[in-house]
Amino acid sequence: MSELKEGQAAPDFNAKDQDGNTVSLGQFTGKKVVLYFYPKDDTPGCTAEACDFRDNYQGLTAKGIVVLGVSVDDEKSHQKFVTKHSLPFTLLADTDKKIVEAYGVWGEKNMYGKKYMGTNRTTFIIDEEGKISHIIKKVDTKNSTAQVLELLT
Repeated sequence: MSELKEGQAAPDFNAKDQDGNTVSLGQFTGKKVVLYFYPKDDTPGCTAEACDFRDNYQGLTAKGIVVLGVSVDDEKSHQKFVTKHSLPFTLLADTDKKIVEAYGVWGEKNMYGKKYMGTNRTTFIIDEEGKISHIIKKVDTKNSTAQVLELLT
């Protein structure tokens, strides 16, 4: 699949959240959506990013922004992550990798010289009409909310 670009329609999806509810991107038409992809529940960088969104969640929702996190972890893993860190937003389980592939964030990674396939941390900001307004590829996990808000002001 070709790389997504700003201005394109965001690929719609259906996925289960941490509570087993089906969530689709289409249900958020009329709202701005922060769709953030992260590699793994409860790892240091992913926890820092999730907790930054948590700590700034009220400010985001006050601006009408919906936060959705996506990883290839399952619902049970997401539920533990949400409970452990009191995350107030939805995490989507993409166990079949359909969403990460549709958004082009599943790819080869390299850690300590070992190559493997995984999710490349990326944040998409989707406007009220379902178009991608911004793509953040160099995510600052401790300041991810600030990165988002800087682009929206």
